[in-house]
Amino acid sequence: MTNLVPGRRSRPGAISPFLALQQEMNRLFEDTLSGWRLAPFSENGAGFGWPSVEVSETDKDVKVTAELAGLEDKDIDIRVDENVLTISGEKRAETEDKERQYSERYYGRFERSLTLPAVVDDERAKATFKNGVLTITMPKAEGAKARTKRIPIATN
Repeated sequence: MTNLVPGRRSRPGAISPFLALQQEMNRLFEDTLSGWRLAPFSENGAGFGWPSVEVSETDKDVKVTAELAGLEDKDIDIRVDENVLTISGEKRAETEDKERQYSERYYGRFERSLTLPAVVDDERAKATFKNGVLTITMPKAEGAKARTKRIPIATN
């Protein structure tokens, strides 16, 4: 093992004090955070980036699909502002169960913003919500395709 402090020799099998500190800090964070449910910051479906989305683009439109299980359409707000789509809302607990000991379900406000891959005509955008899946279809703005210009690469 390489010694991190110049001019010091470590005993065979001895660990650098800096490496020991790093290992202890890693262990501390792992031990502290391992039992916590970090929604909305975990990476599974009810976590960071929730709701999970898919974005697709054709020559005519941009389509965004979001999974919003457990919500109703009245709980969802959709906005487009300067080519950024924002989906927000709130998922409320169904009951006030004070005896509940454990829950992995996520409740509370959420907001997800996405920069759209093309300029859209937000006046003609449409949204549907069925079986917990929100689908937003936004026609591309006139001339949006013309704004994309290929830049040739010059060879010297």
